[in-house]
Amino acid sequence: MSDPDVLIGERLNVLLGAVGMAFLEPNVATAFGAYLTLLQRWNARVNLTSIRDQEGILSRHFIESIACARSLPRGISTLLDFGSGAGFPGIPIALCRPECRVTLAESQGKKAAFLSEAVRVLELAGGTRGAAKVHSGRAEALGCFFDCVTLRAVDQMHIAVKTAATLVRPGGWLVPMTTRSESDAIQAVAGECFTWNIPIPLPGGEERIVMSGQKG
Repeated sequence: MSDPDVLIGERLNVLLGAVGMAFLEPNVATAFGAYLTLLQRWNARVNLTSIRDQEGILSRHFIESIACARSLPRGISTLLDFGSGAGFPGIPIALCRPECRVTLAESQGKKAAFLSEAVRVLELAGGTRGAAKVHSGRAEALGCFFDCVTLRAVDQMHIAVKTAATLVRPGGWLVPMTTRSESDAIQAVAGECFTWNIPIPLPGGEERIVMSGQKG
């Protein structure tokens, strides 16, 4: 990976420290730098994220996703990132939690193509830093259950949560990244079989949160 990737990784660690979060290991921080470089290059021709500047991507997408990765319960080995889009939070989870085998499910072909390229560039397919694969299609077509299912900024969130809840194995976790104002509605559509922990505020304010519910 190039020197600019190293510099981006160093900047990410500065921003993590500024919000009281632990630094990433240098090789992981550099991988995030390569991820950002690739994301910005693709974002020029494919609408992956409306946030296009480096500082915005680092402070919003990366730091929030790293916070989510660190909040996940231990013992998770299989994880589905439902409607992965540009890979948040699934790719950061694969980088930060290498014990998790992450499936990035994305039904839009161009976004799925980006995810496949990110998995290749970041060497996630071989599991040297983590392990991730791409499912180009609807998540419900996978026909399997996961220890954890994450969602962030997906279209029609309430419908997505209802579907995602069916893909969580008994004893597994549903982890939406959302806002406090949406949390009650999300719990309602997920169903009564989930027991919810106290939400964790994301860096930068009290409104954006990570929820985690365990399926009974």
